[in-house]
Amino acid sequence: MALIITDDCINCDVCEPECPNGAISQGEEIYEINPDKCTECVGHYDEPQCQQVCPVDCIPHDPDRVENPDQLMAKFIKLTQK
Repeated sequence: MALIITDDCINCDVCEPECPNGAISQGEEIYEINPDKCTECVGHYDEPQCQQVCPVDCIPHDPDRVENPDQLMAKFIKLTQK
């Protein structure tokens, strides 16, 4: 499952540099996660790093983008082969 950033985001800028896939960027109002690049840190870390550093706990799983660990690993492999 990709992650999303909710409207509770305070634009603190701690999540963006933690993303190993470069999936997080500043949107018009709050930070956003590109679901095509989000692997929940599978292939890099045991847990999503953005969730670990977020001070307001505003990065849940995206219920519209359900992916299992195998799919996340396949996405990681595809992203790192480029």
